[in-house]
Amino acid sequence: MAEFVRLEVADGVGTIRLDRPKMNALDAQMQEEIRAAAAEATDRDDIKAVVVYGGERVFAAGADVKEMAAMSHTDMVKRSYGLTSAFTAVARIPKPVVAAVTGYALGGGCELALCADIRIAADNATLGQPEILLGIIPGAGGTQRLSRLVGPSRAKDIIFTGRFVKADEALHIGLVDKVVPAERVYQEAVAWAGQFAAAATYALRAAKESIDRGLEVDLDTGLEMERQQFAALFATQDRSAGMDSFVQNGPGKARFEGR
Repeated sequence: MAEFVRLEVADGVGTIRLDRPKMNALDAQMQEEIRAAAAEATDRDDIKAVVVYGGERVFAAGADVKEMAAMSHTDMVKRSYGLTSAFTAVARIPKPVVAAVTGYALGGGCELALCADIRIAADNATLGQPEILLGIIPGAGGTQRLSRLVGPSRAKDIIFTGRFVKADEALHIGLVDKVVPAERVYQEAVAWAGQFAAAATYALRAAKESIDRGLEVDLDTGLEMERQQFAALFATQDRSAGMDSFVQNGPGKARFEGR
């Protein structure tokens, strides 16, 4: 059983809960537990959407600096693959994923939040990539995912300076998608995820993969990926149910079974 990360499931929503006092420092053990939780959330049919949550006080304040400080170059060459792939496992969950950001989401914590499809932040949340102040750079996707999300110039400003980004600025630049009072963050994230509990599972999967993979390639290749995903959905029962319901009852009334 995992010590610091658990997967809680209710009403079709799986919550990947980070719980390593005091600040959810992301050491190697926690990274591997995040990977395992992401794999389970991917595999379980009773989970239709996922919330990543660090608790009421903090999302994750970054990597475990004490652990990293003791590592040699060869240690980090070996560990860096596991770090990157653990976070990518969250990004590749083929279901809608929302990060519920409270308190600090710094360094690896910010990078983990970037792996979600959307981010709902507390009004007192603070995000950032302060690795440069340690003499390093983000190593779990920050240079890549942040620049794709907010643009290269803004990403460079945040990463070059290592400065903290408050919730209002994060919303303005698109680093987060919604800001709510701190006590409502998790509730809002679960509500967003919950709307997919009865959605067309394979259509959501195809939409997410088309968007995410399409951003990695040229437009023509992305359009071909979309075409293939679109055509493939005509093999699903949900497509038949959705179209039959539309013809007979109008839009938005289909009952999907995830098949």
